[in-house]
Amino acid sequence: MSHSEHRLSSRPLGAPKGGGVSSAVCPLGAGASPGNKKSKNKSMRGKKKSIFETYMSKEDVSEGLKRGMLIQGVLRINPKKFHEAFIPSPDGDRDIFIDGVVARNRALNGDLVVVKLLPEEQWKVIKPESNDKEAEAAYESELPEELCGHHLLQQSLKGYNDSPDVIVEAQYDDSDSEDGHGNTYNVLVDGVKKLSVCVHDKGKDDASAQVTKDESCPMSPDTRATSEKSLQRTAKVVSILEKKHSRAATGILKLLAEKNSDLFRKYALFSPSDHRVPRIYVPLKDCPQDFVTRPKDYASTLFICRIVDWKEDSNFALGKLAKSLGEAGEIEPETEGILTEYGVDFSDFSSEVLDCLPQSLPWTIPPEEVSKRRDLRKDCVFTIDPSTARDLDDALSCRPLADGTFQVGVHIADVSYFVPEGSQLDNVAAQRATSVYLVQKVVPMLPRLLCEELCSLNPMTDKLTFSVIWTLTAEGKILDEWFGQTIICSCTKLSYEHAQSMIEQPTKKIPKQELPPISPEHSIEEVHQAILNLHRIAKRLRQQRFADGALRLDQLKLAFTLDHETGLPQGCHIYKYLDSNKLVEEFMLLANMAVAHKIHRAFPEQALLRRHPPPQTKMLGDLVEFCEQMGLAVDVSSAGALNKSLTTIFGDDKYSLARKEVLTSMFSRPMQMALYFCSGVLQDQAQFRHYALNVPLYTHFTSPIRRFADIVVHRLLAAALGHREQLDVEPNALQKQADHCNDRRMASKRVQELSTGLFFGILVKESGPLESEAMVMGVLNQAFDVLVLRYGVQKRIYCSALALRSYHFQKVGRKPELTLVWEPEDPMQEPAQQVVTIFSLVEVVLQAEDVALKYRAVLKRPGPKGCPCLEAKEPDLEPEDLEPEA
Repeated sequence: MSHSEHRLSSRPLGAPKGGGVSSAVCPLGAGASPGNKKSKNKSMRGKKKSIFETYMSKEDVSEGLKRGMLIQGVLRINPKKFHEAFIPSPDGDRDIFIDGVVARNRALNGDLVVVKLLPEEQWKVIKPESNDKEAEAAYESELPEELCGHHLLQQSLKGYNDSPDVIVEAQYDDSDSEDGHGNTYNVLVDGVKKLSVCVHDKGKDDASAQVTKDESCPMSPDTRATSEKSLQRTAKVVSILEKKHSRAATGILKLLAEKNSDLFRKYALFSPSDHRVPRIYVPLKDCPQDFVTRPKDYASTLFICRIVDWKEDSNFALGKLAKSLGEAGEIEPETEGILTEYGVDFSDFSSEVLDCLPQSLPWTIPPEEVSKRRDLRKDCVFTIDPSTARDLDDALSCRPLADGTFQVGVHIADVSYFVPEGSQLDNVAAQRATSVYLVQKVVPMLPRLLCEELCSLNPMTDKLTFSVIWTLTAEGKILDEWFGQTIICSCTKLSYEHAQSMIEQPTKKIPKQELPPISPEHSIEEVHQAILNLHRIAKRLRQQRFADGALRLDQLKLAFTLDHETGLPQGCHIYKYLDSNKLVEEFMLLANMAVAHKIHRAFPEQALLRRHPPPQTKMLGDLVEFCEQMGLAVDVSSAGALNKSLTTIFGDDKYSLARKEVLTSMFSRPMQMALYFCSGVLQDQAQFRHYALNVPLYTHFTSPIRRFADIVVHRLLAAALGHREQLDVEPNALQKQADHCNDRRMASKRVQELSTGLFFGILVKESGPLESEAMVMGVLNQAFDVLVLRYGVQKRIYCSALALRSYHFQKVGRKPELTLVWEPEDPMQEPAQQVVTIFSLVEVVLQAEDVALKYRAVLKRPGPKGCPCLEAKEPDLEPEDLEPEA
């Protein structure tokens, strides 16, 4: 939706747009505060009529939830159709639909709301012949990083193609990724992950439609055979339990349309870039002095506005301008807007916080601390990280023992030593809860002195660590396990590329100049052999994990090349996930699982753990049914069965990986987020399970520099080992901290995705149009969704945007199919026909739109004999761009 669609002159000021808000529910001419347009009906003058319902009292809400009359859930607003909103159904059935702005009752995206179901006659009918646009999924990317494996979002200076100045592998190293997801680039620039799966009613297999450009022949993606399955429950919001949305938005200032009204003299209109946020009246006194006389000067200026009130009798919220950011479409103003909207604290650390840090530098470990710890400084310990990483919080060691077994250590920075409980530093870290990684920079959870010096496991420097040390066989069988506080001195800082070269050249001596400095106490050969031993063990651990039923949904992730001077993206490529990444990941997972068991045994009521609920059953069932209709047998009886299906369902031709990518993307949608929780709050231990990892207990221990949850886990582990007193915290208080960590982690994830989207949008605008092969992942009757293979983005292509003479939808068996008839460029030629179905290969062009940094995908016109790209040919992708699962 463009800003032009927000013009006010076409309807009464303050009236909500159509789509789900009926005049019976919403009196468009009602009086409002600060004042909707006066009603022409004299009987209404002087009266104010509420548009929104008064919220229920806390007592009534509590009683209604207990009796099952009310339902609570996190509100999700469709980014493309802002009048549509949803909350998850508690029973895993189809989401509950909230139709229109009035029914949403002033709640914003992400808020924890309580809803009341409407009578069944008002439920939404999922018609087999409803409009194509109904198929717009209302999901931002929800895939938890645990399903993605290694995020590896860090800067790298490695050259790429034309030797760009900087490669940004986007900035954070999530080596302990849990959920089965690797390299997650699960982003659409417009913030929506779209999946359109088209299924007609059974018995209508030959349904077809001839459509010209101006006609509409709609179809729902999610139609069921029976009438009760065709109904979606609808509800209205009766209370906001927690305003999780920041109530801040970036957008553009406009004058009100009605120049003679009282409103015009008092207020300007703030139009948010995110159309899920309402338009906002802002006092003119907040606006720039010359805004009223020179409004065009501010037409492309980004502002931040905060909602301060939203009354029952007004369609628009009241707000206060926070600040002017700069030009729309520029990296820093847009980035600051993203951070503010998602409530990320990017301010400098206060003097009170910095006073908590050691004041005399360089800092050295006190002798009394050395005496309390196991001294591992003589061991061959090293780090493996992205090449420009500066916050190194994990290190590895591997020492062969005389009996053929290995002593393997995971050594994690002891951040809790420097963060005293209850201190200002502790408070700000708990509030930030996570570092936030953007394409071009990081907003750290802790001051840089801690992140990059005191805690970072920099080479050839004594560091305080918390270690898990195992005795392992070469096959990865654990014979012994030890936890404790330690001191290490890393002998070298390897990049993933360094470790990969050692893995790929097991017998070759790697020249000294190709590696970073190594301390004189250890040799290149010793480090090389340790890497090879770790790799061999990690491969066996990985094989066993998947044999035991783990799931991984690898998805494409973009890395950008940035210009040193301007910071603008020069190019991008899909990040390559290496064996060295997998090596680190396996041992981080092993450490996290070991610590989870240790702290839960010690504190069954106080352990901070991480669970991953199973996928939403209704969505999963719909998808399985769709796959059956496509002739694909997918077993979803367990995480492992799904993983096996996704890794074996396709052949080994050159596009099998792309087909797997499409199906992986589809199966990402039913997946739920992984969550921190306190073990004493959940009664049923079956709910502790981690679905994707298929393990009973899991936690986060390995990244305390950038995650507050890991600091809490370190404190629990220290108490479990008798190194400190037990945590004085009630389970409910710990759960509150866990909830906050979940919220900030989700916000961080959104910010990261939006940052990637921002840079990709700039790339398309500056360097486009960009061409790529794409694979069709969903077919509707007048549009289809594609996965753009070179860039890993998903886009919908509308037939109406193509130079077609006509297009024809039909089902062949049960497979939806669009036949496109192209208007010939030469009138003497016959029109080319192109058939589009799931897994078709097409050529697409990504083009910038007029709206700042938005882009669209269009289909490349086929030649006179049809579309050559549908014939089998070599892919443009490099083989490593779609790395197969090991």
